[in-house]
Amino acid sequence: MSTLIAAGKTLQLDKHGFLQNLEDWTPEVATVLAAQEGMVLTAAHWEIIELLRSFYTEFQLSPATRPLVKYAAARLGPAKGNSQHLNLLFKGTPAKLAAKLAGLPKPTNCL
Repeated sequence: MSTLIAAGKTLQLDKHGFLQNLEDWTPEVATVLAAQEGMVLTAAHWEIIELLRSFYTEFQLSPATRPLVKYAAARLGPAKGNSQHLNLLFKGTPAKLAAKLAGLPKPTNCL
């Protein structure tokens, strides 16, 4: 287990770098997590992060890529709700990386 320092607090991370306590998440925490991934969050990233947090509130789980794409398409339209758009924003494993930045648990089917 490791830690993350954000907003003057030391936060616990699991072995995959996800927040241990969902209540610890703030936009500043997301920004620090993104920096660790070599990313600077843009408005497009925040749109997906907020969408993921809404998904989690509604379903109590972090979506895998297919449900995320479907949910994004329904909420944001087909231009943003597709694998290509999500892969451009969250390189490699969009559901996993976006969930981490959103302060959510790792999706169960992600390696």
